[in-house]
Amino acid sequence: MKPLTQWMLALLWAALLVALGLWSAQRLEISGDLRAFLPAPETAAERMLIDELGDGPGSRLLLVGLSGADAEELAAQSESLRESLATEPLIEFVANGAESDLGMIPPQLLPYRYLLSERFDDVPLAADTLREALEARLQDLGSPAGALVEPLLPSDPTLEILHLAERWEPATAPQRLHGVWFDADGAEALLVVRTHAAGFDPTAQAQIIATIEAAFADATGDSGSRLTLTGPGAFSVEIGNRTAKEAATIGAIGTLGLVLLFVFAYRSARLLLLGVLPLATAGLAGFAAVATLFDGIHGITLAFGFTLIGVAQDYPVHLFSHLYGRHAPATSARALWPTLLTGVVSTCIAYLTFFVAGVDGLRQLAVFTIVGLLAAALATRFLLPPLLAPRADDVGQARWVGACARAFDRLPRPRPVMLSVVAVLALAVVGLAPAPFWENDLSKLTPVPEQGMRDDMRLREALGAPDVRYLMVTHGADEQAVLAASAGLLPALDALVDEGALGSYELAARYLPTVEVQRARQAGLPTPDALRAALDAALVDSPFRADVFAPFLADVETARTAAPLTAADLAGTPLDAAVSGLLLSGGDGATALVSLGGLADPQRVAEVARAQGAELLDLKTTSESLVSAWRGGVLLSLALAALLLAATVWLSLRSPRRVSRVLLPMGLTLLLTLAVLRAAGIELTLFHLVSLVLAAGLGLDYALFFERASGDRDEHLRTLHAIIVCSSMTVLVFGLLALSSIPVLRAIGMTVTLGVVGNFVFAVLLAGHAGPARTEASA
Repeated sequence: MKPLTQWMLALLWAALLVALGLWSAQRLEISGDLRAFLPAPETAAERMLIDELGDGPGSRLLLVGLSGADAEELAAQSESLRESLATEPLIEFVANGAESDLGMIPPQLLPYRYLLSERFDDVPLAADTLREALEARLQDLGSPAGALVEPLLPSDPTLEILHLAERWEPATAPQRLHGVWFDADGAEALLVVRTHAAGFDPTAQAQIIATIEAAFADATGDSGSRLTLTGPGAFSVEIGNRTAKEAATIGAIGTLGLVLLFVFAYRSARLLLLGVLPLATAGLAGFAAVATLFDGIHGITLAFGFTLIGVAQDYPVHLFSHLYGRHAPATSARALWPTLLTGVVSTCIAYLTFFVAGVDGLRQLAVFTIVGLLAAALATRFLLPPLLAPRADDVGQARWVGACARAFDRLPRPRPVMLSVVAVLALAVVGLAPAPFWENDLSKLTPVPEQGMRDDMRLREALGAPDVRYLMVTHGADEQAVLAASAGLLPALDALVDEGALGSYELAARYLPTVEVQRARQAGLPTPDALRAALDAALVDSPFRADVFAPFLADVETARTAAPLTAADLAGTPLDAAVSGLLLSGGDGATALVSLGGLADPQRVAEVARAQGAELLDLKTTSESLVSAWRGGVLLSLALAALLLAATVWLSLRSPRRVSRVLLPMGLTLLLTLAVLRAAGIELTLFHLVSLVLAAGLGLDYALFFERASGDRDEHLRTLHAIIVCSSMTVLVFGLLALSSIPVLRAIGMTVTLGVVGNFVFAVLLAGHAGPARTEASA
């Protein structure tokens, strides 16, 4: 085929890949929902954890601190920031203490204050009550509070609005200076922002963070004030930015290194460009398969998938290293195909077992990787050869390859007894290392800097934000049942606060009484005629005119006859922000949450909760049990993968000796990698497990190709050339990842690097000698 025709076909291939990528991107939405990588919850506590991770109020809170100026200026900046953010559609509410709780009840719900307030449960709204209230209002009007009371008086002579605002004021609310919240030292103005988007939604949270930063810049100008922003959403954005920055740096260095390595190995820019096509085919084919089978793809799936199909970069390398002596590239590809196919099928089997783990994210990962690897292998076998020109030289005869072969031939081959000793010692280290085997605490995997965590703790303490670890819950048949149950907790919770076991609490029943309670209060409200008579009696000898209180009479009558409030009626109001996150309804009933702050004695609080028919959930312990259950499913799938992989290799080679030479390097490397990680005190996570699968797939390929070349020196040298290039490329990329400051990337990089080095060494040692040397020509 003429070179021009080959380049045209290569450009056509690239154009089809671009079209496939654009089609997939339009169909598929990238998700950040961590629940996709968690198993289905089985217990109530696990279901609650999943709900909290998904859309819990804690996951949507952002904590804001303004510092660096005097208190009066910070207060003005805080109020300017609040007013700017209050109109943003992505933000559910923003509070800084200036808005007061008077605004929690919107105008259309104001008459319901007589159903929300408990003050007339025992004392009727009669003449004596109204007379005392009016006398108190007369005194208020002559006090500094007169400006606040005067506009409320016509509709609310008993000041139920102020009573509710006082009752709803958090017990641990920060101090107010110049009308807004400040920390205890008065050096930092405080705000709380709750977003509509969940904290794990990095795209939406990034928009919100950018909005807050822009509003802060407008509010502060060049005053020198500093913005501190923490919370799950802020951390997810910071993690994403840090990951992208490190990935870009590592990618740039790795790409340069790969280019130099490729040029050194093949002395051909053409092969470098063509070698990208099968790898791009793998990534985009996997992406398209997930787009076809799923509504969205998780960001972790995407990141892991492109990492795992890194195995596919080895496929064209094997073909390039076996081009020699003017042989047609299609002939070389055909000769390599049985071995390449065995490795691909074995690796795909390993990922196919992820379907039994019961986790949607892993199913996506399996589809992405399997389709990608198969596409890369088929592209290398059928699409790449027509684009290649025969090579006159033989890269396997390069001087450096021969020098490596001679050096490896001089190494003593390990005897079975030695290999057994190595395996036993590795097992001993794995089993006896003092550090815990598994890392169940997901918080330790966060790359958030320590300063960020300290800022978060400081702002949470200053704002009295609820504890993110503990929740008290009550379950019931419906919303009304759990409201009644949680209202029954109030005396016990107050007692816990009094004895110091608990700092504060928040529950929906503080804001929304049950329908039964509201109807009882409606029955206690006087009729219009009775209320008018009581008001007239109260106004005798009073300076107030009777006609002033027409709004009051109307509101009481509305409250007396209206349908009781439910949680659904609060939608879109400030009260909804306080109630919706603490009152959850589902197909199997309803749940009321009690958020807790300043929990000093969890055991005591748990005892009281049990006595009241509630339950104290430790979300940290629950998350660890969920991770443990998830890991069990993954380990089961990996054990099944090992059996199927061994069966595949056996069917391909049909010789115990040959099978052992292929599987032993992989098995020994797995043990040694685990031993090194355990000896270094590293606790294993999901990322180590998936990385071990990747390293095992690479090692299997090395051993299979060495086994194919057994007994033929020239083929052995070409195979050695290919595997040195493949392993060097992999070690370069993952070795850079091992130096990352991000725990997840570091875990992947370290595990794969150790695995590739071990697999290469054992594959070389167990493959046998290259054979008698021939005259070597420089390549």
